[in-house]
Amino acid sequence: MMKVQSFIKGEWLTEGKETELLSAVTGEPVAQMIEADIDYKSALEYARKVGGPKLREMTIHERAFKIKFLGQYLMERKEKYYEISTHTGATRADSWIDIEGGIITAFGISSKSRRHLSDLPWHVEGDTERLSRKGSFIGQHICVPKHGVAVHINAFNFPIWGMLEKMAPAIISGMPVIVKPSPVGSYLSCEVFKDIIESDILPEGAVQFIAADKPGDLLDHLISQDSVAFTGSALTGQKLKAHPNIIANNVQFNLEADSLNCSILGEDVTPDMEEFDLFIKEVAREMTVKTGQKCTAIRRTIVPEHLEDEVIEALKTRLGKTTIGDPGEKETRMGPLASSLQAERFEEQLQQLSEITETVYMSNDDLNGAYTNSRVLVCHQPMQVNEVHRLEAFGPMTTVMPYKNTQEAIDIANKANGSLVGSLFTADDELAHKITMGCAPYHGRFMVINKNSAEESTGHGSPIASLVHGGPGHAGGGEELGGARAVLHNMQRIALQGSPTTLRNIVKQHISGAETTESDKHPFQKYFEELEVGEAMTTKKRTVTEKDVEEFAELSGDHFYAHTDPKAAARSLFGKIVAHGYFVLSATAGLFVDPDEGPVMLNYGLENLRFVAPVFPGDTIQAKLILKRKNIRQQKKDDKFPFGVVYWDVEVTNQDEVLVAEYTILTLMKRKNKLPIDEV
Repeated sequence: MMKVQSFIKGEWLTEGKETELLSAVTGEPVAQMIEADIDYKSALEYARKVGGPKLREMTIHERAFKIKFLGQYLMERKEKYYEISTHTGATRADSWIDIEGGIITAFGISSKSRRHLSDLPWHVEGDTERLSRKGSFIGQHICVPKHGVAVHINAFNFPIWGMLEKMAPAIISGMPVIVKPSPVGSYLSCEVFKDIIESDILPEGAVQFIAADKPGDLLDHLISQDSVAFTGSALTGQKLKAHPNIIANNVQFNLEADSLNCSILGEDVTPDMEEFDLFIKEVAREMTVKTGQKCTAIRRTIVPEHLEDEVIEALKTRLGKTTIGDPGEKETRMGPLASSLQAERFEEQLQQLSEITETVYMSNDDLNGAYTNSRVLVCHQPMQVNEVHRLEAFGPMTTVMPYKNTQEAIDIANKANGSLVGSLFTADDELAHKITMGCAPYHGRFMVINKNSAEESTGHGSPIASLVHGGPGHAGGGEELGGARAVLHNMQRIALQGSPTTLRNIVKQHISGAETTESDKHPFQKYFEELEVGEAMTTKKRTVTEKDVEEFAELSGDHFYAHTDPKAAARSLFGKIVAHGYFVLSATAGLFVDPDEGPVMLNYGLENLRFVAPVFPGDTIQAKLILKRKNIRQQKKDDKFPFGVVYWDVEVTNQDEVLVAEYTILTLMKRKNKLPIDEV
């Protein structure tokens, strides 16, 4: 039998109160949870003093690589997790969302972090703010790791995804993590956590695991540098958020609560349209995937009143084909709820809803234990019956709600006072605009589907690593995921003020206006490791001629009048012929590129190009190349050399030292040495 134990201060706790954890499928014991007497104050201090400093020694990219390699390690062991996941009531398809979906989410956050965040222990965010006339006093935002612990209290429905989607960004931000899963299904999250420890990829003290029914006095010992992320019922989340110590220390608290999400069928859709079938399929799928135990499931099905009967009949037909049974069997499409207790609660919630709705469909399987039938309810007056927008039955059900016109559809959707996700099925983009803008303030995500997007749609109920997950009001008011944003949620944003050079020396990234040092040789002849932030190369000068402009027009095919027609150019903003901006860009490359073979491999692209002043024939231009920042790239199997990406600020001026163009170019530069990341 599996053991669910706490991992505290680097050790598994093997003694404590023993509780049997039951299989949702058989009702028989599948694991034993050992609830130890944990010194939570000591556990938090251990994370702050051991795990935190070790994580903060690394750069954001190094931490992100740790998550990438951890994801690879777990993916290699996924079949073990699938086997265990069956006991939670999940089919193979359900388990994919939790297991591979969770690992892929971690991969996604890692990738986005390495793409969009600084390769430093902190992140330099956005452009500088000029705070003085001469530019000697500026501001710069940076995001730094907090000196605290990220406490994650997770729900029962996604034991792996819920753990990894929170853990990955916290670790990348530089915060150690303490995970507290729900006891229901904790045997699955604990098995994954054991492999995380076994992998030895994360540094000592980076993660701890609590095996317990409730978090004891854990919240009593949090400080202002700590954070809490909770997923679960709105009621429980609100109670935890109101904890006196949370309030007293202003501990960051992210609440992601179950919500009464909706899907709307546009009034332009008719039963013979593809969008109608897509809508029915999506509602039925969201009712039955994970047996409806999803915080993003469609609880409210909002349809034009003249299509109410057609929608109900179509749902009956589709749901009638759903095979309920042992999730380990291939033909099963819906397994049991996570526990018999969840089944009891579901029936109680349905009983309350039955007093304000009409039940129009219930699958007729003879079920017991954690198994339950799917239900379709109807609320004939959704604008008048408020309770149907407040009470959620957490299982395979939905309530059909008819609407009279588009504005009423919007009003019904918004009556739930905030949800994680809404969706709309329509073939009319103008209607899509009206409904989306009407619903947007009340939803964290909004998916619009027609026949053109359906084939590749990720679905109503699927949070995506690159998009934010959360919602206002009843949904908790929190925000998770969102690509690199997920990492920044865990960091402290601070506004720095000072001279450009001082701030550059603090943040270790070039800042416009900071002093530079001329390179002792052409920087394209230096290896990645030899290059220093702030080193520069000032080029020779080049005088632009009329012939240059004429030949560039012929070569490029750009015969815009400001470059080729003297009379029209005289009436233009410039008053005379002006050189093409892209000629200036090309001529500048000719000034700073070294033709000789060297460590530079190629030009990777450019960013933030601005032509800020005109260049006329007769003007003389000069460029200054300044090393802004560097990112190490992992050497892949197909790469001939280890390399990194170097970001160069380019400033182009004319003979009067007036800035005429500025941008950032990216080059791939060879590294002299391989690194540990290249060996994995």
